[in-house]
Amino acid sequence: MDEPMEQMRPLLRSGLDEEALVDHGKTSFTTQTDYEKDELESHRAVYVGVHVPLGRESRRRHRHRGHKHHRKKKEKDEEGKGDGRDSPIDTPSQRVQFILGTEDDDLEHVPHDLFTELDELSFRDGSAMEWRETARWLKFEEDVEDGGERWSKPYVATLSLHSLFELRSCILNGTVMLDMRASTIEEIADMVIDSMVASGQLKDDLRDKVREAMLKKHHHQNEKKFSNRIPLVRSFADIGKKQSDPHLLERNGPMVSPHSVPNNLDGNKAVERRPSKVGVSREGSSVDFSKVDMNFMKKIPPGAEASNVLVGEVDFLEKPITAFIRLSPAVLITGLTEVPVPTRFLFLLLGPHGKGPTYHEIGRSMATLMTDEIFHDVAYKAKDRTDILSGLDEFLDQVTVLPPGEWDPTIRIEPPKNVPSQMKRKRPPQLNGTTSPSGEMEKLDDHQIGPELQRTGRIFGGLILDIKRKVPFYWSDIRDAFSLQCLASVLFLYCACMSPVITFGGLLGEATKGNISAIESLFGASLTGVSYSLFAGQPLTILGSTGPVLVFEKILFKFCSDYGLSYLSLRTSIGLWTAFLCLVLVATDASSLVCYITRFTEEAFAALICIIFIYEALEKLFHLGEHYPVNMHNDLDDLTLYTCHCAPPNNATAAMKEVWNKTGFNDEDSIPWSNLSVSTCQQLRGQFVGSACGHHGPYIPDVLFWSVILFFTTFFLSAFLKQFKTERYFPTKLRSTISDFAVFITIMIMVLVDYLMGIPSPKLNVPDRFEPTSKNRGWLMDPLGDNPWWTLLVAVLPALLCTILIFMDQQITAVIINRKEHKLKKGCGYHLDLLIVAVMLGICSIMGLPWFVAATVLSISHVNSLKVESGCSAPGEQPKFLGIREQRVTGFMIFVLMGCSVFMTSVLKFIPMPVLYGVFLYMGASSLKGIQFFDRIKLFGMPAKHQPDLIYLRYVPLWKVHIFTLVQLSCLVLLWVIKASAAAVVFPMMVLALVFVRKLLDFIFTKRELSWLDDLMPESKKKKKMTRKRKLKSWCWWKMSR
Repeated sequence: MDEPMEQMRPLLRSGLDEEALVDHGKTSFTTQTDYEKDELESHRAVYVGVHVPLGRESRRRHRHRGHKHHRKKKEKDEEGKGDGRDSPIDTPSQRVQFILGTEDDDLEHVPHDLFTELDELSFRDGSAMEWRETARWLKFEEDVEDGGERWSKPYVATLSLHSLFELRSCILNGTVMLDMRASTIEEIADMVIDSMVASGQLKDDLRDKVREAMLKKHHHQNEKKFSNRIPLVRSFADIGKKQSDPHLLERNGPMVSPHSVPNNLDGNKAVERRPSKVGVSREGSSVDFSKVDMNFMKKIPPGAEASNVLVGEVDFLEKPITAFIRLSPAVLITGLTEVPVPTRFLFLLLGPHGKGPTYHEIGRSMATLMTDEIFHDVAYKAKDRTDILSGLDEFLDQVTVLPPGEWDPTIRIEPPKNVPSQMKRKRPPQLNGTTSPSGEMEKLDDHQIGPELQRTGRIFGGLILDIKRKVPFYWSDIRDAFSLQCLASVLFLYCACMSPVITFGGLLGEATKGNISAIESLFGASLTGVSYSLFAGQPLTILGSTGPVLVFEKILFKFCSDYGLSYLSLRTSIGLWTAFLCLVLVATDASSLVCYITRFTEEAFAALICIIFIYEALEKLFHLGEHYPVNMHNDLDDLTLYTCHCAPPNNATAAMKEVWNKTGFNDEDSIPWSNLSVSTCQQLRGQFVGSACGHHGPYIPDVLFWSVILFFTTFFLSAFLKQFKTERYFPTKLRSTISDFAVFITIMIMVLVDYLMGIPSPKLNVPDRFEPTSKNRGWLMDPLGDNPWWTLLVAVLPALLCTILIFMDQQITAVIINRKEHKLKKGCGYHLDLLIVAVMLGICSIMGLPWFVAATVLSISHVNSLKVESGCSAPGEQPKFLGIREQRVTGFMIFVLMGCSVFMTSVLKFIPMPVLYGVFLYMGASSLKGIQFFDRIKLFGMPAKHQPDLIYLRYVPLWKVHIFTLVQLSCLVLLWVIKASAAAVVFPMMVLALVFVRKLLDFIFTKRELSWLDDLMPESKKKKKMTRKRKLKSWCWWKMSR
């Protein structure tokens, strides 16, 4: 086909209606107007996007994949207009979307992260000229401060609108050379100057002077830092940093060596790039690592390339000359860039004296453009000058102008915490301005059921798929745990899990009269937790005890006592039936019903558990006042009159006399009551008499208040240290380590302070012998025992209730852990999780141990302690959340240590209980973060003008948001009432009822509203098929219309 492809590309015409040709600069230049410095600075009020009218025709470009584009005769221009691609209404956005939508076979135009450096030509010591670094961009702008000794804080670049138009004129009229094959700065200079001379932009007699200017030495800001090799004073913040790490350079992608460049210049093949420590320069020397700022180098992403912007004033030019160069492949040029990364782009602007500020602003505009996500991609994929201009015009379409009289342009804007996605700039809109059907097609599967929750129709089909899904990751689950963060998580969760397990065991011992107590609770938690961590589908879940289980145990023990049944035997029968019913649920893929648990149910359940954690932490603290009473209404003048002594009981019972006989006293009169200690008096059933006595002994004025201090100090110090990574003090690595070990460091500090104070605060009491609490039982239980045979059959009825309890607690917690927000990559296994819980429940029943199921707050705290953020973030950029460190070792070690606690009582006895209560408060409060329910509750007390810009407020009326919140709040209150009452055993049934309440909301809210406030519930197969068919038809119609 002989039709010229050049005619099918959009042409951007200048004011003189002259066509812009590739690689040939124009002699006209628009920067001839003189501007004062103050006038120029007053233009720096453009921040992110101006709508610029385009008064020129443009043509859609059509490219054939795999074909080269050749310049053809202009006489055939009209032949390209009959194919319908020529449209006078093409916008810059449409042209950019077309450019970015093209596919290339070569790898040379794949976009990389860019480091941009602005160098300006200046005099050194008043004589020799050199290129001096004045600013740099990795994502945000950093300037060399006027003093020249330090970098500024990163800030959002604010540009003059005039400088953007000047830059556009530079690209339009200057030299543009794409895919230049050069390996040294000399070759680049020669090829650029030849192009300028050929196009008439530069006179031939100025060739040598321009070349000399281009080859001047480059002086970088970091060179001052390393000029003094032995600094006398070193900042404390630099302690621990490596000043040189050659291996760090290897991760920054391709570095072309001098010997590899000539062999890789085949235009038909992608350049093979290998990491190399040898740089390409005119001297041919290697990289001088002593002049590399390795701390800044760590912030550069792997595979990054450089963009160099060179602007300056010279005395031999009468008008400015410009050049935009893209190298192919990128070349490491020693000394050109502050950091040793290969250079991909160069922008050169040289002009006469007197316009330095103008050139500086144009250079800043070019550098800022290269950090823009869309223009950055266009620059890599551009085929000619018009593509570059299209990217620049699209950028101008997106920026916003601020009036100079309403904003001070000298104010530096702090980098935002979150930057909006730029995908909408790449996606073509519909005629009515809404998102395209293609975008709708991408969202078709947003609320579809994942493979782990789809019914297989086979016995144990879901379980088999879970095992196949998790087996490939088993070795990585061990390997990925080799991190200091995992050690911090183990220490934190061990301390956090110990107290509730022991407390639960103590309450269970009181409820069952010692049949199951603290030692059984420790052993059962360790055995179940270790097994679950090794074999479960989601090992990030932490198992623990729950309130409904305790209520069930109390009811069962009372029932057995009333009817003369063996409690442990009947409990074993119920446990075995419960394990069997759970296995039936696993076999029938019943876990797929989890797909009906949406955010509405998740948040109500999680919020309730977090609130209970906070409430119980405060309740336990105030409960200490009963054992350590304080005289609230005393008179300081009567302190000398306050006394408290032990006295015999008023009415001695037979039980009391039996206690006296066992301790060696014959009767009441033989006991020296007034000389007894508090503990002995309590043991002999004496009573405390005197004005300084409380219900349980003498008033203790310091223990309760000291416990309150320990409690709240633990909470606030844990929260402060956890957020320490965002502080400005100390190196990043040290801040991150302190944040990871925040809770453990807090516990150690509080234990030390408590020990030094010497106040007898209540301590953690761990059993010191591994044997059953009751002498009347062993480690293996008989399911029948002394009970009638029919109890084996009747036990199935309470087992049904237990099955629902176990299933709901386990699966709702698993759903919360497996949220998309956590970015888990190794998949989950609801069926496998339930299988392990069922098997261990049966084993614990036979051994007479407590039952354990997923603990919501502990599991959330475990996940939060393993969050991974990006290690190399640009200066000023917030670290990005990458996901969770998925592994099995932390859970395994937590429960191994718990099992070994019996042998560590000599150490654990120093931990004050108020400190652990403070940890509970911290876990409950920190787990509330990210729950949308609490954000919506805050809206009730906020005027509309002060409400945050929440995404769902843009699409859902406020009164409907309030209705949704009130329904959820009502459900939460109902759950609280039930869980706090004697009917707590039916709590799982009420959680299940939330699913049906959520289903009723479909009649109040539209699907679109629920998609913003909640997750969409699964539809029937027929309805789902019809919806997909309708959207597919709409998408096909849109594609045909394009």
